[in-house]
Amino acid sequence: MVEWTMDGGLAEVVLDAPEKLNALDEAALAELDVAYREAEAAGARALMLRGEGKGFCAGRDISAVDPATDDALAYLQEKVTPMLRRMAAFPAPTFAAVQGPCLGVGLGLAIATDVVYVAEDAKIGSPFANLGATLDSGGHALFVERLGAHRTLDLIYTADLLSGADAVRSGLFSRAMPAEELVDFTRAKAAAAAAGATLAFRESKELVRRLRDERIGLWESLDEENRAQGRLCASSDYAEGFAAFQAKRTPQFRGH
Repeated sequence: MVEWTMDGGLAEVVLDAPEKLNALDEAALAELDVAYREAEAAGARALMLRGEGKGFCAGRDISAVDPATDDALAYLQEKVTPMLRRMAAFPAPTFAAVQGPCLGVGLGLAIATDVVYVAEDAKIGSPFANLGATLDSGGHALFVERLGAHRTLDLIYTADLLSGADAVRSGLFSRAMPAEELVDFTRAKAAAAAAGATLAFRESKELVRRLRDERIGLWESLDEENRAQGRLCASSDYAEGFAAFQAKRTPQFRGH
């Protein structure tokens, strides 16, 4: 149910099970892992993730799960979390186009992506109050950081969902737009990134990761910026960017 293609330097990964809103079972997670591995090995300079049909990803496929024998810990800890870590560590800019339901593991896929564009009518939140389960795949961290503790628990206790427009206004994701514009807009931005200064983008991606995960402060962050700029000034892309600026032409970046 997971397919991927490469056009130029842009890899496009598609969750293709629209009949179940792209809900993921263990086999689909394995296919997603393979897609990211293959895209990295192919030298993708940017990656776009999207879901086919009306939903991005409705979360875990529980249609055949027996709660009496379910091992949710193993599913999340051994299957989901390693996949999310692989996605977050992808060595190039990543983009997601989110429409319809983006819940549970689907929300985790968005959290593990660098830039997330959403349809205005997307549905984002924690529906687990109706299942006797809890928000997972990084949802607590995202919501508390962006929404605060009170709004997070409000969403968890009530199972109310945010629209895509509300999610962007709340600072959860990057931009919201009409659903019919979403895929083309995301693809265009991802393709532009793939043609851009991807070596510099990787430096920023790592620094943002450290600011988020290691909570480094202003002066350590500034020092890391300085060091990154020092590394970049020895690169071909840095020389090309300055040469293009001075010659008033469009730069041709190669990612090295």
